[in-house]
Amino acid sequence: MTRILSFSPRARAAAIAGLVALVALGSPVTARAQWSTVSDQFYLPGSFNWQFRRNYPAADRLFNAFDYGHAILYERLYKNPGAPVSELEAKEYNFITRELLVNPPRVPLEEGAIEVAYAKIAPEAKMMFDWAHLLHRQVYDVWSDERLSLAEKDAKVAELVRYYKSRPDVAFSSQPKNMELMEGQYYSTEFRNKYPKFNGLIWAYHWLQVGLYEPLVTGKTLDERQTGVIAAVARFRQMLENAPSNMPRIMPMTAAIAPTFAARYPEAAIIFDNLHAMHDVVSDILTSSKVPANKKRAEILKAAARYRDATSFVMTPKEWMDMAQMMGVQNMGGSAVGVLAGLPEPTVGRGAVATNGNMAGMSGMSGAPGNGGAAAGGMNHAMPGMAGSDTSHAMAGMPGMAGMKAQDHDSIGTTAHGRMNMDSTSSMDMHMRLLSDPVIRERIAADTALRRMMSDMIGAMPSDHQAMMRRMLEAPAASATTKATPTKKATARKSTTKKQPATATKPAPKKPVDPMPGMDHSNMPGMGKP
Repeated sequence: MTRILSFSPRARAAAIAGLVALVALGSPVTARAQWSTVSDQFYLPGSFNWQFRRNYPAADRLFNAFDYGHAILYERLYKNPGAPVSELEAKEYNFITRELLVNPPRVPLEEGAIEVAYAKIAPEAKMMFDWAHLLHRQVYDVWSDERLSLAEKDAKVAELVRYYKSRPDVAFSSQPKNMELMEGQYYSTEFRNKYPKFNGLIWAYHWLQVGLYEPLVTGKTLDERQTGVIAAVARFRQMLENAPSNMPRIMPMTAAIAPTFAARYPEAAIIFDNLHAMHDVVSDILTSSKVPANKKRAEILKAAARYRDATSFVMTPKEWMDMAQMMGVQNMGGSAVGVLAGLPEPTVGRGAVATNGNMAGMSGMSGAPGNGGAAAGGMNHAMPGMAGSDTSHAMAGMPGMAGMKAQDHDSIGTTAHGRMNMDSTSSMDMHMRLLSDPVIRERIAADTALRRMMSDMIGAMPSDHQAMMRRMLEAPAASATTKATPTKKATARKSTTKKQPATATKPAPKKPVDPMPGMDHSNMPGMGKP
């Protein structure tokens, strides 16, 4: 038989009070946080929403990963205060930078599902961050909506700021706060000193969050804005290389990173700077051993109230702008625009066609078809290191040829098809005279460079002359073969008789028919008579 106990109303009230007391004793900080009356609020409706995700999906997904980074940081700092530094600096940092940022979530995260313990002790601060992050995203959406004019974008941003400030219980002040509030408290800078890599990662987050406004505002077309956003994202990823060396050295300020945006929307820019400064403050409070566990909620709420009011630790907007410039954008990660190097300066016109006669720089293409000039008229065939194709090196030391001008291909005209105008019989005659001499032919045949140059020249001649000239160019090989046999025989006869000179076998008619009278071949370097 089951016995049912009954309690009087006074006994039941006492039991409930005791239960509440036990819960409070078990977790006094969490119990006090449960009395928070802060509430969520829906974002401002409008057709502009989600336009940033539509036009800049890669950047939009990064912000989902950023939400995880902030949440896991606070959860680890609060829940495991004695954990090794490597828990954040190595394990979590590597996961975020090598996996999460490489393949970020497709939808925004519910940070409360990640920072469970932290959300219980400071739900008010969590709501302040959520409300400001929502403003961030909606301003991106407005400036990503290509259907809105500039005037409409300005009006919509002003409406978003008013809507944001309609929640004074969670809205950051639009009055700039000085650095004493962030860096002058007894717990200040604890986080950045203990976790330099993760702190640099958070500052790189903040650099991109405010930096993306600049290409959106300054870009004149959708293409320009998309290029600017992609470039800023690339610079953010570059900051993660060799951490923390490439990361911001001081907290990025909107007026320095996105000066055009800050000048256009100073209230929004100040709100974002206050938001990012409080992120640092919460990290310091959770890290600092000077703040005992049972005091962390109180310190966070004190800092949150100061960042919401318009009276404590304030400075003028001009002082805020001046401070951003004085601290130096180069110390905050650099400007968010102008990241890409300038495009190279072309040296040819559009439609230029590369030919064998035009090499590095192609400076002679000004008259090429498609460039508005005559078809290759006056094309400069000079190549680097071969100005004028000077052939004097092949003629140096040749007596009797001192009066022959070095061949300058710049002076040779071209036909409409780009071929050399060889109808001037002087050039034709010169080449024929050179090739008709067997010694010169042998010299050309033995020298690869000379042979290639002569072959190119023949290729530029009128077609009816090319076959004859090529036969003349090839003649030395056959001649050399023919002369090889008598030379060997002369050598064989040396053992039987020394009276007969070796030159007796040389064909006698060669001297009288020398096509270049007056040329002494014996004085040519390396080419004494055989």
